[in-house]
Amino acid sequence: SDRGATWALNMPLWMLPERAQWGGGGYDWPGIHSVVTHPDHPERVMVAISTGGAWRSDDAGRTWRIASQGMRAEYMPPGQEYDPIAQDAHLMVACPSRPEVLWVQHHNGIFRSVDGGASWTEVTTAQPSAFGFAVAVHPRNPEVAWFAPAIKDERRIPVDGRVVVSRTRDGGASFDVLRDGLPQAHAYHLVYRHGLVASDVDDDVQAPWLAMGSTTGSLWTSRDEGERWTRVSADLPPIYALTWVAM
Repeated sequence: SDRGATWALNMPLWMLPERAQWGGGGYDWPGIHSVVTHPDHPERVMVAISTGGAWRSDDAGRTWRIASQGMRAEYMPPGQEYDPIAQDAHLMVACPSRPEVLWVQHHNGIFRSVDGGASWTEVTTAQPSAFGFAVAVHPRNPEVAWFAPAIKDERRIPVDGRVVVSRTRDGGASFDVLRDGLPQAHAYHLVYRHGLVASDVDDDVQAPWLAMGSTTGSLWTSRDEGERWTRVSADLPPIYALTWVAM
């Protein structure tokens, strides 16, 4: 509450009885990787956990409720696929101008909510794969989002060794597969959760900058919503996270 000068553990979340059901995803222990705030409701916060589903508080973290109803985990036994606590959300983001609209890149696919996480709908049209870690949403248009598809589980490389970005402009009804400027042969770049970002824009018609970084130290940017990409560097260390800073 003092701009980071001091910190306190959020005990209501830490002491949730359901926390005993959280488990590790790619690692041994569950991890909170997404914290989503609401610009018009300063006491509202959502978190996503791998693996523990999504949770929402409307009172600045004093109480929490599960917020991943509708997500599906195909790795669960029959009849437990829709258990909201068993959901392995890889990243959750909200549209800055329409924060009730949320996107989740999940271990099992892509999910979208238009009611602040009260319910989720699975998006089944993504190509060439619905698996990945990253998702970026247009800052002004909640229908537009970008993903970095890959092959899941034991392989975790781009489909067919070709780096692409998949983009929807209609809320997940259809997808474009964008590859101009990205390596298309023997490419094994994986994009981590926070490795694909979109900049803010000043109006509804301006295109945001996109930036994408990979585990192999490559960094690409795009000025036209992902139609064409420019490689900025291929010699960086593995890139775990990117962010935009207004200058």
